[in-house]
Amino acid sequence: MTDTTIKPKPARAAAPVIPLFEMPKFDIPSFDMPKFEVPAAFREYAEKGVAQTKEAYEKIKAMAEENTETLETVYSAATQGSTEYGLKMIEIARFNTNSAFTFVEKLFGVKSPSELVEVATAHSRMQFETLSAQGKELAGLAQKVATETAEPIKSGVSKAMKKVA
Repeated sequence: MTDTTIKPKPARAAAPVIPLFEMPKFDIPSFDMPKFEVPAAFREYAEKGVAQTKEAYEKIKAMAEENTETLETVYSAATQGSTEYGLKMIEIARFNTNSAFTFVEKLFGVKSPSELVEVATAHSRMQFETLSAQGKELAGLAQKVATETAEPIKSGVSKAMKKVA
């Protein structure tokens, strides 16, 4: 490759500006600043302050990183728990829907009023027992999710309290 240089174009001459009035020019006086030296004790004090500030910053940064990790763990546990709870709700809804369709099929096969009462009573009893069991299962799952979600918070607070003490 060959080197080429680009020469700048000559600037056009600007049209002269004719001022309406002219401000008087003042010179700003210059003052010589006295030179002084910072005492060694003050310099040491300032250096200690900077070192303490850096140390405090590092502690705060470490604490913030620990808190971030704790929050990530909490959100992860909450997400997994809510997903598990949602899937259980879907499973329960599917079971109850299938149970309702089975009940309707049985109703179509009823031949007498006494058989209707028998089928409806059996279905109601079974449905009550099922709903009770499902409620207990959901309550247990919700308690498990709450415990798993709160555990990282609890351990993080106890770590913080140990550091403070």
